[in-house]
Amino acid sequence: MAPSRDTGAGRSGGTARAVTRTLSDDPLGGTVRRTVLPSGLRVLTEAIPAMRSVSFGVWVAVGSRDETGPQAGAAHFLEHLLFKGTHKRTALEISSQIEAVGGETNAFTTKEYTCYYARVLDEDLPLAVDVMCDLVADSLLEPADVETERGVILEEIAMHDDEPGDEVHDLFVQAVYGDHPLGRLISGTAETVTPMTRRQIQSFYRGRYTAPQIVIAAAGNLDHAAVVKMVRQAVRGTPLDSDPATPAPYRAATPAVRTKPATTLVEPKETEQAHVILGCPGIDRLDERRFALGVLNNVLGGGMSSRLFQEIREQRGLAYSVYSYASQYADTGLFAVYAGCAPGKVDEVLALTRAELARVAADGLTEAEVARGKGMSKGSFVLGLEDTGSRMSRLAKGELLYGDLMPVDELLRRVDDVTVEDVNVLAAELLSRPMSLAVVGPFGAGDFAV
Repeated sequence: MAPSRDTGAGRSGGTARAVTRTLSDDPLGGTVRRTVLPSGLRVLTEAIPAMRSVSFGVWVAVGSRDETGPQAGAAHFLEHLLFKGTHKRTALEISSQIEAVGGETNAFTTKEYTCYYARVLDEDLPLAVDVMCDLVADSLLEPADVETERGVILEEIAMHDDEPGDEVHDLFVQAVYGDHPLGRLISGTAETVTPMTRRQIQSFYRGRYTAPQIVIAAAGNLDHAAVVKMVRQAVRGTPLDSDPATPAPYRAATPAVRTKPATTLVEPKETEQAHVILGCPGIDRLDERRFALGVLNNVLGGGMSSRLFQEIREQRGLAYSVYSYASQYADTGLFAVYAGCAPGKVDEVLALTRAELARVAADGLTEAEVARGKGMSKGSFVLGLEDTGSRMSRLAKGELLYGDLMPVDELLRRVDDVTVEDVNVLAAELLSRPMSLAVVGPFGAGDFAV
């Protein structure tokens, strides 16, 4: 479809125009439209008239991997601070205005992006747009608020350290990526957060939160042109109302991330349950094998019918929780198995896990297993479309992480096209890689060997 056009210019004046085009009119979804404002700010919406709510998010292509060593935790620190007040609103007004209409707001920071979002009734969308754009574009970062949130974040870090089931995931990432930014904690550490200054955070804010790096996404009962108008009005006169610019491309996959040789990391803790993760580097998010990986993951440890769950929990009762997972970034990825079990059962659980991975690497999956894994992939994706928040996230991630929004039918077709050979070739390569091990529990560093 030829792109339609919407007039308007940035703060610099001139004749720059916003450009709008329809990305899809999907029978399994709503009509998706994308507008690029002169500043490079992008607005994507999915109109779903049957809904009575709207999810609205401001997504920034900045995460913890964009920090230098001394900045570790800056993206997460900033996420906290943006809710503390702007030139137009106090912290209380930011929360109370949305809550007064029954809405909710929140935010989260990942290794590659940060998201600020609200969910409201459709009639309250103008308020949500104004509040969320205001806090992202024009926060004050008052010195007193920096000190208050520093204390909150240090408590959050301490609380995280008291959750061994969470800590083991961070330990595993460190085992694979080491000192690379992907190996650091998103929250930073007490050693990096404590000395961080307002000036450092302000510099990170204004240097990174620029219009070309930001995607605004909304899904629900809305009108695209109206949302674009609301956004333009909300950012007018702020740093996001900038000179004409081109949107930033999605994150490049080079240079390739160098991972560490397989290693074992143990965090000794007197816990009632041991938490273990066994895994290896995986594939990046644009790798064409990602659909086959999803099928493999489903069959190995993606549900109650999976091989690992059946073998370790159902048949032997060795663990309450056991599952596999895949994480994918712009230029690398992870594949791993997690289990939580009694400390005395760790050796048996690890032996069974290694044996199952070796069995699949050598013998592959059956045709029936691959069919089941494909059904799980398709079903979980389509069921996720019932939620405006999931649809909003899909728009933003497609734009930020892939540079495109894959239509629902195309995604389902890509899963259907996965063959038994595709899965088994990937399994033979991936599951034969040297495995790193992370353990949190009542053990010493010498109790395990890779």
